Amino acid sequence: MNQIVLGILYWYQKNLRNLPWRSTNDPFKIWLSEVILQQTQVVQGTVYYEKFIENFSNIKQLANAEEEQILKLWQGLGYYSRARNLHKAAQHIINNFNGVFPNNYKDLLKLPGVGDYTASAIASFAYNLPHPTLDGNVYRFIARLYNINLPIDEPRNKSVFINILMELMEGQEPRQFNNAMMEMGAIICKPQNPQCNICPVADYCEALKNNTVENLPVKSKKVKVQIRHLNYFFIEYNNGFYLEKRMGSGIWQNLFQLPLIETLSEGTKEILLSQINLILNNKSTMDIHFEKDMRHILTHQRLEVKFWKIQLNIEPEFTNKKMVHTNLSEYKNYAVPKLIENYLLLL
Repeated sequence: MNQIVLGILYWYQKNLRNLPWRSTNDPFKIWLSEVILQQTQVVQGTVYYEKFIENFSNIKQLANAEEEQILKLWQGLGYYSRARNLHKAAQHIINNFNGVFPNNYKDLLKLPGVGDYTASAIASFAYNLPHPTLDGNVYRFIARLYNINLPIDEPRNKSVFINILMELMEGQEPRQFNNAMMEMGAIICKPQNPQCNICPVADYCEALKNNTVENLPVKSKKVKVQIRHLNYFFIEYNNGFYLEKRMGSGIWQNLFQLPLIETLSEGTKEILLSQINLILNNKSTMDIHFEKDMRHILTHQRLEVKFWKIQLNIEPEFTNKKMVHTNLSEYKNYAVPKLIENYLLLL
């Protein structure tokens, strides 16, 4: 057996974390865990995984659920398109695969939200098929192990890493091999402060020999961050306030939020007053009061957020018909972005 693979597998058997999705071959549960763990730390993801399994024990239950229920369970994880694709994929399996989870890589790729990595993970972990799982942890580990200076964010370089993994995987159990590689990247070969002193394959690490560990992996693209100015309104009326359902596309599609006005720059009280009057279709004199500002960081966006409060003694006639009246006890029945929840928890 390849000495690198031997060292990795031996280390994995001694140090693997006891994670709930590792004790099953059920493709539904493995798929669920993989979708949740995209952009999510394992500790946080485990809580959500267990919550979803408690509510949906099989693909049919998930497919038949209301989207709002799924979004509510997902609340706090962010990247809500993952939750919507989860729902669409479950319905796709019911409608196109007679409710039976696909058992091959090609059919797995047909599921909404499932790309190369997720299809490989399900194929190997559920069905033990020889498909390498190339996630960020594995990219980093392989780049350092072989001192590869190719940018990992350029698709043309992916085959270099896949070919290395296929060669290392040959003759191994795919399920165990992939888990071991991912665990190495997550526990030993971390982005910052990698544990090179206890790495089982340190003697074979080309980056360690060349003192380039901190420089790898290489990325060519710098993420351009968009700055957005959001003004949310806590509109009080009749011992409660209003939420609006966010329509259209975007990260918070179909979630509920406080009424929103987005401005090109920091909104002034005078400008916002005239715009909120249009939303409220208000016929009475009113004033708005600045409450709090927050900054919310997303992958490609920096949200500069202001919260304003309005008190009304006449029921408004909203131009947006997707408004609901709620209160500080009942709003938790609605799926809201974490940003909105953080503000409401302060009240």
